[in-house]
Amino acid sequence: MPAPAGHLELGARLDPLTRARTAEPVHLRASDLTTHGVIVGMTGSGKTGLGIVAIEEALLQGIPVLAIDPKGDLGNLLLTFPDLSPAQFEPWVNPGDAERKGVTVAAYAEQQAAKWRDGLQGWGLGAERVRALRERADLVIYTPGSSAGVGLDVVGSLTPPAEGVDAETRADEIEGFVTSLLGLVGIEADPIASREHILLSSLIGHAWAQGRALDLPGLVLQVTDPPLRKLGVFELDTFFPARDRMALAMRLNGLIAAPSFATWTQGPPLDPATLLRAPDGRPRCAIVSLAHLSDAERQFVVTLLLSRTITWMRGLPGTSDLRALVYMDEVFGYVPPTAAPPSKKPILTLLKQARAFGVGMVLSTQNPVDVDYKALSNAGTWMIGRLQTERDKARLMDGLSSAAGGVDTNALGETISGLGAREFVLHTTRGAPPALFTTRWALSYLRGPLTRDQIQRLMADRMEKAPAHPGVDVVGSSVAAPSAPTSPPPADDALLAPPTVAAGVPVYHLDPAAPWSGSIGANPTSDRYEAAVVARVQLLFDETKADLRHQEEWEAVFFPLERVVDPTSGLQVDYDARDLRERPVRAGSYVAPEAPLDERRWFSELEAALKEHLYRNRQVEVLVNRELKLYSRVDEDRAAFAARCHDAAETEEDAEAARIRDRMEKRMDSVRQALAKAEDRVEELQETARHRRSQEVLSGVGSVLSAFLGGKRTTRSIATELRRASSRRGSTAGAVQRLDSAENRAQEKESELEALEAELADELLEIDRRWAQRAAAIETLQVGLEKSDIHVAEVAVVWVPR
Repeated sequence: MPAPAGHLELGARLDPLTRARTAEPVHLRASDLTTHGVIVGMTGSGKTGLGIVAIEEALLQGIPVLAIDPKGDLGNLLLTFPDLSPAQFEPWVNPGDAERKGVTVAAYAEQQAAKWRDGLQGWGLGAERVRALRERADLVIYTPGSSAGVGLDVVGSLTPPAEGVDAETRADEIEGFVTSLLGLVGIEADPIASREHILLSSLIGHAWAQGRALDLPGLVLQVTDPPLRKLGVFELDTFFPARDRMALAMRLNGLIAAPSFATWTQGPPLDPATLLRAPDGRPRCAIVSLAHLSDAERQFVVTLLLSRTITWMRGLPGTSDLRALVYMDEVFGYVPPTAAPPSKKPILTLLKQARAFGVGMVLSTQNPVDVDYKALSNAGTWMIGRLQTERDKARLMDGLSSAAGGVDTNALGETISGLGAREFVLHTTRGAPPALFTTRWALSYLRGPLTRDQIQRLMADRMEKAPAHPGVDVVGSSVAAPSAPTSPPPADDALLAPPTVAAGVPVYHLDPAAPWSGSIGANPTSDRYEAAVVARVQLLFDETKADLRHQEEWEAVFFPLERVVDPTSGLQVDYDARDLRERPVRAGSYVAPEAPLDERRWFSELEAALKEHLYRNRQVEVLVNRELKLYSRVDEDRAAFAARCHDAAETEEDAEAARIRDRMEKRMDSVRQALAKAEDRVEELQETARHRRSQEVLSGVGSVLSAFLGGKRTTRSIATELRRASSRRGSTAGAVQRLDSAENRAQEKESELEALEAELADELLEIDRRWAQRAAAIETLQVGLEKSDIHVAEVAVVWVPR
């Protein structure tokens, strides 16, 4: 049975004693999430599965969801198979899981399909419910900064907020953008103390005040030539000198000019109104996947996304219904208790203000100690799973105590301590007692994090080609791509001709404005030219086992030239066509070098020497975790690779822990059942013993002696009565003895259960320690070149003014 309108069916209640699932469903009013929610639970507790179930329910109720996915698990929401057939599961099962099971991928897919059919049937669900989810909701995976999924134009246009948006909202959105942007280029900027932050914020604010949108290239150009005379009370050049502004512009331009940056401007704009609804009006689950990004890039996206959400939200009329749900699968690092990353402010703003606009936020985390208490205390709905440490439980209890709505934290703490996999306690501030429940079977196939190729396959019909995104010529005033050098007027016929150069070898003159001209001692005012050689070599680092195919260009200048050129003497430079001219700037004389420039063989020998030198000495360094069989990308820093290793180890740890828990759960269930029977026997014998004691008192020895002393009974009858009383005392003693035995039996079973729980805890801690150790086993690997992977693209003579 579907949940009633306006309610989310999370699962079913558990019997507190037997932990058996009951027939009573657990429904959460959707409107309760306007006061926000928290899901907590250690690895393997099932919190991601609970989050996916909650999202499925919201979509079935017509509520759109903005899902922020740092780990890559939420893409599982698109793995819904109405036919529940093995053929639908097969492309998505994990081949490694099949290998560990000792079966083929096809056989494993058949097992998974059967498991999902049986699981759904056990909850009274079937293909029609899966089909309803697919038909009622639109699901899209957005991958900002990557072409794996649908792109998201995060920085393509700094569009002013709609008219009527208050100044505070504008300022918050600007602050979030600037803080994150500076973080991308390695500048930790305080909004009040940092002149970089103040300048960029002022430029955006100035444009918005005039109703103009900016793009990032336009913002960078304004850094060099701001349309502002003062910043505060100081003249612009006093507050932020032109030379320092140029350095900032060059730093930002480096970000824009990087080839990978094009992916940050492709796809639909970052607009919550369009992200949350499909063109046909259906609610959408917009999954913003961040697993492929570095920490700084993740902060950038989360901050901009939530800042835009706040701006959109504040333009809505008030409501008490849940209009949209913002779900964040792992909030670690985004709202920490001490630090203040860019994402912290918009998260806290949403938690404090979104209720009035019908926007709810649900945060999921493994460790409550990693979350600011202000975030925890603003949550009105808590879904609490098994916790890893007492410290986590203590922080959780503090958060519950601070939140509105009283709760018996002692009783709740005892319940939490005994939770198993997929078991949670639901507590809301509505006053209802906490509910112990197990999550329902997910309609989506929970296969774990999706790979880049899998995301690409799911989003193939939605992809848009990324537009070209050139860098910014911060020296001039236009957006510039590399262009051919301009030619000055023809040289005077009276100039001395340069020495002859071998056929087929290009000849240029160095542009005095080339950035590297000073490195070789060029003198822009000189009319005396000496010969140099510039070389451009294309390198391919190819390592199959590391899935590495990395291309680089090595560019160098050799100067002065000798008869035999030492390939190690090349000065590595970054040059392009704009640095080289076909004609000199001024007339002059040429100095013939020792090198025989007219011999093609000399250039061939130089090329061969370059190849040999690069073959023996040029390497790229990647990180490798041999325990997990993972390799880093060339441009991936150690922190990002370590996070990826952690996620991979966590996945393996979850799988191993699940197997251990399943095995132990069977033993524990058996002991729990025996304990329940023993406790029932104790209650039965306690009642029997109380009854026998009562009978003994009513017809005890005292009444018999009274009859004897009264003289109204015969001696024989009194003796008989005394023997009966003694027999009753013996029966009572026997009942007490049986009660003691039953209590001992119950205590034994209770001790056995505690021992099993302690054994499980020890095994899980050992698994966690072992996989953490494997995740930390990171080494460096030097990848060299094959000679066939070295291609000399250009060797040219360049005349340098000296």
